[in-house]
Amino acid sequence: MTTGVHEAGTTDEQDELRRYRIAISIMFAIAGTTIGTWTARIPAIQHNIKMADSKLSICLLILAIGGLVGMHAAGRLIDRHGSTTVMIPPALGLGATLLLAAHAPTWTTLATALLSFGVLHGTLNVAMNAAAVACQAAYRRPIMTSFHALFSIGGAAGAALSAACAHIGLGIADAFAAVAVACTAAAGWAVHRLIPAPTIPVNEQELGAAAAQGMQRPRARTLLLGLLAFSALISEGAAADWGSVYLTRIGASPAMAAAAYAAFAASMTIGRLAGDRLTISIAPAALLRGCGLLGGGGLALGLLGGTPVTATIGFACLGAGLSCVVPLLYSTAGTLDPRHPGAALSRVAALGYLGYVIGPAVIGGAAMHIGLGSALFILPALAVLLVIGAPVVHRSRGRHHLPARTRTRRSPQLAGVMR
Repeated sequence: MTTGVHEAGTTDEQDELRRYRIAISIMFAIAGTTIGTWTARIPAIQHNIKMADSKLSICLLILAIGGLVGMHAAGRLIDRHGSTTVMIPPALGLGATLLLAAHAPTWTTLATALLSFGVLHGTLNVAMNAAAVACQAAYRRPIMTSFHALFSIGGAAGAALSAACAHIGLGIADAFAAVAVACTAAAGWAVHRLIPAPTIPVNEQELGAAAAQGMQRPRARTLLLGLLAFSALISEGAAADWGSVYLTRIGASPAMAAAAYAAFAASMTIGRLAGDRLTISIAPAALLRGCGLLGGGGLALGLLGGTPVTATIGFACLGAGLSCVVPLLYSTAGTLDPRHPGAALSRVAALGYLGYVIGPAVIGGAAMHIGLGSALFILPALAVLLVIGAPVVHRSRGRHHLPARTRTRRSPQLAGVMR
């Protein structure tokens, strides 16, 4: 049995696949950078347009709706045209929509720009994940979390760049223009590296068995994967919006309060950088179960500690625990039906994104009745679902480790998405 596509393929095939992986990695970085850039300057944009909070809420809702629309449309487009074809337009267009948001003179024009941004970002999100699942299958070893690490790094870089531009007095339009040019140029370079599906060794009998296995209960498994993604991303969205607020309320200084989300984001990024090795050495179900225990248990203990230090450690544990969850869930979703990889993945991604969007509202609404400290215990409770539902990813591991046969051909999984 081969341990990787690099052992089975020719040097040209290895280089071809490696270039494709780099191109997909750039797509993840672009998606993270653009959303990080936008998020960091929301208060400044609100001030410039003189928007009331209610109008800003509408704009953010429209952005979320655009994302859901893009994700829903991406599934069918991927199954019809392939993920490579679907990735190209949104990757090249995201920078332009970011510029439109920067130059919006009124909240209505901002809402229009954000709708476009949301649609493109949602489409790219599903397409790049579908391509990543196919690339992982070609590599015959887990590489999914490394892609998501680049999304996290891109988000941090975009936010840091926005903050730096604000510090030196650079206007929003100029800062967004710099990011837009850089992202568009990177996307253009990556497009030239988006190659056809490489020829890789496959075992047709096992591939057929895997497809049949995935088709036994595809709707039930897709729904469960979506619910787990929904639960995980509720926690991610809530941690981003409420972590610093909670620390402030229990007596933390402004600098210490900011450390809550920094610890969460840093531990998530580190976890994703290490995630591929963990996925190789630990069975997927066991890893997902461990992620739920670490994230939920760590946050619960941190909240029970009741001090800024313990709470910060708790949010760091939550970030580390969530780091591998979405890559595991998306990997499984993308392999449920090799004939239609985009459909299940788009549904799971859309449910996850919905969780991310409503997470802050769920915690905020609960906080109005039981207090923020108590409301945050919803997140450890949701982590329990990851522990209970972990077996849903158990059978996905074998599809990434198919033994080679003597002759090679294009994998049906890859042929459908890497066009």
